[in-house]
Amino acid sequence: MITDFTKEHPDRTLWRFWIPMMFSVMFQQIYNIADSMIAGKFAGEDALAAVGASYPITIIFMAFAVGMNLGASVVVSRLFGAGDRKGVKRAVTTAFVSSLGLAAVLTVFGYFFSSNMMEWIHTPQNIMADGILYLKIYVFGMIFLMLYNVCTGVFTALGDSKTPLYFLLGSVENIILDYYFVACVGLGVAGVAWATFIAQGISAVLALLTLFSRLRSFAGEEKQPFFDRGYFTQIFAIAVPSILQQSVLSVGNLFVQDIVNRYGSAVVAGYSGAIKLNTFAINIFMTLGSCLSSYTAQNIGAGKAERIPLGFRTGLKLSAVATVPFVVLYVGFSRRMMGLFLNAESGAAITAGMEFLRIVAPWYLMIVVKLMTDGIIRGAGAMTYFVAATVPDLIIRILFALMFSRNYGSTGIWMAWPFGWIAATVLTLVFYRKVRRQSGDLA
Repeated sequence: MITDFTKEHPDRTLWRFWIPMMFSVMFQQIYNIADSMIAGKFAGEDALAAVGASYPITIIFMAFAVGMNLGASVVVSRLFGAGDRKGVKRAVTTAFVSSLGLAAVLTVFGYFFSSNMMEWIHTPQNIMADGILYLKIYVFGMIFLMLYNVCTGVFTALGDSKTPLYFLLGSVENIILDYYFVACVGLGVAGVAWATFIAQGISAVLALLTLFSRLRSFAGEEKQPFFDRGYFTQIFAIAVPSILQQSVLSVGNLFVQDIVNRYGSAVVAGYSGAIKLNTFAINIFMTLGSCLSSYTAQNIGAGKAERIPLGFRTGLKLSAVATVPFVVLYVGFSRRMMGLFLNAESGAAITAGMEFLRIVAPWYLMIVVKLMTDGIIRGAGAMTYFVAATVPDLIIRILFALMFSRNYGSTGIWMAWPFGWIAATVLTLVFYRKVRRQSGDLA
């Protein structure tokens, strides 16, 4: 189903568009949640710590896939808003050719430098080998990760948030494979990695076949060049700053992981479970940004920039719906949440994870505003603002984590999160007003 955001009030369209996208991301995140849950429950605390220690590194690879998703989404949204269907088709194929080349480079790099990356963040020796093994298997799935994310970006650009949801129902397969490889076959961390690889591959292939079938009916059978330099430049003008923004956050997380690793594998295991829960929530909130990015790009492409504030106000309403359940769940039921990953005997790890959730989760009500505003800025193509709003979060989080951990131990690391989020949110709102002024809808 293709949605035109340039006509109806966003109160009508964004709700319908956001809910399937939210569930789509939820199923996608189940891959990671299932990995950690099954690793911790059936392979032990060290296995959970190994998967968790490698997680900040995998997020850097994910940043490239997300960047290509956003680049394709914004460019295709503009072309769709302008009614250029042939351009849509050329932009899509250009995005695929570019992402395949990028995936090949990242796969080679990740495979040969996985051990170096784990050493850089001072991974404890008792989990080092498993962490490296997980990374090496993970990078072989880069091609699937890239293809699926580009497909999702195009579906989003065309106002279709339901189709990606159908493919991600395959997360059930991931859970089944996780359980079989780890609990039944006893492959440990390797089983976790291979289960994710297979499930992502199935989703990517199905998404790719469906998208090209959709393009034939949408843009006709007429052949278009598979690669267009002009669209390549436009896609990367959005993708590169997005990758840098995500990478900056990921590098910040690597520094934080380095600090966490110094407190031993029990704290690493607790942090691993808690950060998976936190990432689950943050990615749900980021879907609001993706919705508003497509909304903004379509309306700018159609010459209706004055509709941007309407989308912002609708986003605020959706923010409350998105955040309140997570705040209640993570603060009020933090022990049960950590019990999903760890057995009762892992007391120190459970305590560390509970502290993280109780300190960070109340601030979701604020960070969601930053994430949805990021989407508007990105959809307007103001990528300098988009990247600049992330830097304070990185610097402040690292500095405060180092400072607070001296007096409060691992608890001090978690205390750094709100300070970074406050600075980033304030700066993003300032940039949002600048974008509105530049688009002519704010005097």
